[in-house]
Amino acid sequence: MVDRPGSARRGRAWQLLLLVPVLAPLPVGLYNRAEPRLWGMPFFYWYQLADALLAMLVITVVYQAAKGRRR
Repeated sequence: MVDRPGSARRGRAWQLLLLVPVLAPLPVGLYNRAEPRLWGMPFFYWYQLADALLAMLVITVVYQAAKGRRR
């Protein structure tokens, strides 16, 4: 199987999505607060939970895209 240069760039583009869950929790000052609450949970905690779910989603998407390219 011969890889074309364009397909390698597309593969790296998918991998750049992995930066999203790494960079999202870095600006702590933006989510270091208690309001708004969701089901009684302060914003600080549910933002981190949402970030963990985002990380799982992004990793799954990138994995599936990479798995499809290998075949």
